[in-house]
Amino acid sequence: MGRGKIVIRRIDNSSSRQVTFSKRRNGLLKKAKELAILCDAQVGLIIFSSTGKLYEFSNTSMKSIVERYNKTKDERNQLHNPVSELKLWQKEAAMLRQQLQELQQNHRQVMGEQLYGLTIKDLQHLENRLETSIRGIRMKKEQILHDEIQELSWKGSLMHQENLELVQKVKVNAKNKGK
Repeated sequence: MGRGKIVIRRIDNSSSRQVTFSKRRNGLLKKAKELAILCDAQVGLIIFSSTGKLYEFSNTSMKSIVERYNKTKDERNQLHNPVSELKLWQKEAAMLRQQLQELQQNHRQVMGEQLYGLTIKDLQHLENRLETSIRGIRMKKEQILHDEIQELSWKGSLMHQENLELVQKVKVNAKNKGK
């Protein structure tokens, strides 16, 4: 025979309430542990009794679980709140516009345009950046030329080897015809 259903309502007798709280708290903590083990879930359980006593369980750090909860809650609120989402995208767009303006200004300065308003220090910095770029370009150009020279030298060696083999074949053919 199964248990009868009980009505879920506040228990008036304080000692009975405390006993029930203790039993159900232990059952809840046991279920939380089982859920964490069986399902490899991050579980955090916080319970305050009617007297204000704290009971808690976490299979990892409670702090990390609470931080993850707060972060997820904030992200979810932003995604479900069209005003917050709009503000987020407006902020992102403004930041990208600012970045684009800075890059365009930088490009114009590198091209020698719009240099007015720059201090001697700014101009020196720009000159140093350009010289560094030129050095990098020269190094890359020299590397490509060096690689091409090596490849041509290798091809020249192959052609010379083939030429020697052909000369040898011609000599052999000439001997065979002379016989």
